[in-house]
Amino acid sequence: MAIAGDWLQGPYVYYLYSQYGFGKGDIGQLFIAGFGSSMLFGTIVGSLADKQGRKRACVTYCITYILSCITKHSPQYKILMLGRILGGIATSLLFSAFESWLVAEHNKRGFDQQWLSLTFSKAIFLGNGLIAILSGLFGNVLVDTLGLGPVAPFDAAACFLAIGMAIILSSWTENYGDPSESKDLLTQFKGAAVAIASDEKIALLGAIQSLFEGSMYTFVFLWTPALSPNEEEIPHGFIFATFMLASMLGSSIASRLMARSSTRVESYMQIVFTISSASLLLPIVTNFLVAPSDVKGGSISFKGCIQLLGFCTFEACVGIFWPSIMKMRSQYIPEEARSTIMNFFRIPLNIFVCIVLYNVNAFPITVMFGMCSIFLFVATLLQRRLMVISESQRSRPQDWKERDPEAESLNI
Repeated sequence: MAIAGDWLQGPYVYYLYSQYGFGKGDIGQLFIAGFGSSMLFGTIVGSLADKQGRKRACVTYCITYILSCITKHSPQYKILMLGRILGGIATSLLFSAFESWLVAEHNKRGFDQQWLSLTFSKAIFLGNGLIAILSGLFGNVLVDTLGLGPVAPFDAAACFLAIGMAIILSSWTENYGDPSESKDLLTQFKGAAVAIASDEKIALLGAIQSLFEGSMYTFVFLWTPALSPNEEEIPHGFIFATFMLASMLGSSIASRLMARSSTRVESYMQIVFTISSASLLLPIVTNFLVAPSDVKGGSISFKGCIQLLGFCTFEACVGIFWPSIMKMRSQYIPEEARSTIMNFFRIPLNIFVCIVLYNVNAFPITVMFGMCSIFLFVATLLQRRLMVISESQRSRPQDWKERDPEAESLNI
């Protein structure tokens, strides 16, 4: 319900603003407000989630996003800006509070750690795949088939969020990060910063997440102009559905990889980042190998078809990335500050996306794709470093036992 409320809005935000008569510059500022809000307020609400309870934070997500949906009924710029700010706060909660609640509840009930991997894979398969496709189709029915206008998907999203909130209130138990009531927000921030600075694994995980998600959000803005440089008539809905199917395939692959005890997440993610880096190089390669066409309109070009294949490969990597990064976060991030640290990770991500949005017309598309490819290659190197550290720490207890047979016999 929570993710459906988010997916229903996505395809129609830009369209709604343009229907209200706002230009590209004004719409860009509204989007920047959303990402900026997520950056500024996200860490605060993440810390409050650890302190005041993750269940409350998830309810707050529903309320905040419902209010954001209501603002879409107004054509006034200031009210729409308020809606974007509320939406930014909600996004931070969506990507931290729910996962934090799940991991804490899973551990509290003493469930097998392997089950957590399966849950993450199913969540991405359903949420980023099936629910995304169904939400897109449902939104299309509301706007085009029934002719209810571009605000209709936001009203539907509010209804789904209200249902989700009712389920949370009626069936979830509360859990917390650090139970100490003496810690204020500043102390929590310091604790999270110290945890990141003192544990290289957490710092690497944050850098990897920011690099990949930054590239992913940039790709969201770039794929349409990349596939239709001469205003070709491309089937946006069909391409979006294809991307989501590729993402579902990726999450299915991830569930099989994580189910194998012999396969480590830290190991196969190096390959995933390398493939994703190569896939976003295709627009640059095709630009050199295939002569550009000056003919306006028409259907998708041969160059566009090659790029589409690379983009689907990237979306499959996104499907593998989400459950895998969730698994690594559950292993490495300390429970007492989980939401706070996860939102710390989103600060560089939101700064990066704001910069890209602000300068989206300043650089050629090939330069932007090249930058994303470099970021993903750096993520590969950082993932390699994370695997080396993880392997060395896993081998130390075993080495110690081999050196001290008496300790092994005493099971110390």
